[in-house]
Amino acid sequence: MKVILNKDLAPLGEEGDVRDVARGYARNYLFPRGFALPFNEGTVKLFEGRREAIEARKAQKRADAAGIKEKLESLELSITMPAGANGKLYGAVTTQTIADELAKHNHQIERKRIELAAGANIKNAGKYKVNIKLYESAAAEVSVTVIGQEIKTETKAAPTARPARKRRDEARETEAAGAEAAVASAETAATAVAEAAADTASTEAQTEERAE
Repeated sequence: MKVILNKDLAPLGEEGDVRDVARGYARNYLFPRGFALPFNEGTVKLFEGRREAIEARKAQKRADAAGIKEKLESLELSITMPAGANGKLYGAVTTQTIADELAKHNHQIERKRIELAAGANIKNAGKYKVNIKLYESAAAEVSVTVIGQEIKTETKAAPTARPARKRRDEARETEAAGAEAAVASAETAATAVAEAAADTASTEAQTEERAE
């Protein structure tokens, strides 16, 4: 249905604008809150009588926007973000980041009025131009410098690799030592067997002598 806005209501429009909206939206929200009136002959005459005052307020908004535009474009915003050695940010500069930075300079700008290049967040250090919508076609272009603050992390030194030849020599020495140990063990076992056999033979001989 067609309505006439009784007050400024972003993003729908301003006081005096005629808009087509859903019937439920008008009856349940716009009319009860006084944001709009039904479009008919009576309300058209009512707003015709208010036309001069409405235009005066719009003229003031245009003047205010021009003043804000001048102040914004004189700014040089500087934002420091954690980054790697290549300048790539750990995170991103968003429209909310810009809005917060503008607030530090006493400019309360809604984030939805801030436009970044190609609609994407800023993910690398560098210099950028940010567009800020003000009123009607008025917009400000603000310079933003994003500084990457490198985050240094401690790294443990990797152990020095031993030369391959040295590793081979050590392996051979280990194998040789193992072989020697095996031989020694075998010799010890053989000696023990021989000694045991000798003891047995001696015992048998003594037994035979006693028997004679």
